[in-house]
Amino acid sequence: MEYRLTAELLLRAYTTGMFPMGKSLGDSDIVWVDPELRGILPLDRFYIPRRLRRTVRNRRFEIRADTTFTAVMKSCATPWRGRRDTWINNEILRAYAELHHLGFAHSVECWLEDDLVGGLYGVSIAGAFFGESMFTRKTDASKVALVHLVARLDHAGYRLLDIQFITDHLKQFGAVAVPRHEYRILLQNALAVNATFPVNLPEEALADYLQSFTHTS
Repeated sequence: MEYRLTAELLLRAYTTGMFPMGKSLGDSDIVWVDPELRGILPLDRFYIPRRLRRTVRNRRFEIRADTTFTAVMKSCATPWRGRRDTWINNEILRAYAELHHLGFAHSVECWLEDDLVGGLYGVSIAGAFFGESMFTRKTDASKVALVHLVARLDHAGYRLLDIQFITDHLKQFGAVAVPRHEYRILLQNALAVNATFPVNLPEEALADYLQSFTHTS
């Protein structure tokens, strides 16, 4: 690799609509991606299935944020259910740990007693959150983490949740693909917003957020 992936380079890339992916776990090379169709989760149309709402309310998992960011990244990189390789290589791990140290990358974690059983991480810049990856070791753990992420973004006034690519898993929550030019407009609007990622979400904020779904479904 001819250059070192730095926090500064990552921040510049995200604000122009690009993001990096490693070629594989054993390959330190980085590929820059700028999809023609970009996956997003519209925050004003986010959908939580009824059963999942019950799971969140029942508090099966303890939810934490930013307590073990690197462990979340490494868990996302671990082969799971037939996935043999990962784009989260050592260069990605090092660079995003630097972003986290600077306050631009965050994790939402699901704990069961003292075990980390699910979570996700991403990059936060102004009013945009760029979701990177998620993992689960217990049923619904990553889904619960996603609900808590969106509740945080809604509470803090974020405008954009970028998920990069559409998957069947994310379609159930309302994920859509938008053309590159439309995504750039959404991105610039979000970057104009002064928002701060709330590591600690007040209990009443989560309750109010979940309550809002009783009027729409």
